[in-house]
Amino acid sequence: MACTLLLAAAVVAGCAVGLSGATDHIVGANHGWNPNINYSLWSGNQTFYVNDLISFRYQKGTHNVFEVNETGYDNCTMDGVAGNWTSGKDFIPLPDARRYFFICGNGLCQAGMKVAITVHPLPHTADLHDNSGSDQVPPAAAAAASGGLTVAVWQTVMALAATIVAVA
Repeated sequence: MACTLLLAAAVVAGCAVGLSGATDHIVGANHGWNPNINYSLWSGNQTFYVNDLISFRYQKGTHNVFEVNETGYDNCTMDGVAGNWTSGKDFIPLPDARRYFFICGNGLCQAGMKVAITVHPLPHTADLHDNSGSDQVPPAAAAAASGGLTVAVWQTVMALAATIVAVA
């Protein structure tokens, strides 16, 4: 019984994370993180927002990912290293609205294994007006833009957890 309740709580928590609105951008889509791929073209077709994730998929031990500054990106060097990842399934959070620069540090940056992205701030509720000319924002859109949906979902999860503890 306790295992069932714990499983139910885990499922609800997983749903809450899924409803938070963050997008996981898989670099290179089905091509992954490999040499001789045009990552500028890939990133140009993506829209990144604060709290999204960028994911790198590659064979562990063959490649890696370094976050560098613009000079490191342009010259394929380790200038301004801000992080490195080596798991082969790297999920990197994008917490700030700014430019991010990623390269492969195994000497393959020159073969195209580098990507620059621009992360945008979350849209404001003022940007969510409908086309009817009204200045009112639909409540669901306002909640989603302000993070209210996430708060509401987490409040539900916490209430469910409290109920489970009380019943158990």
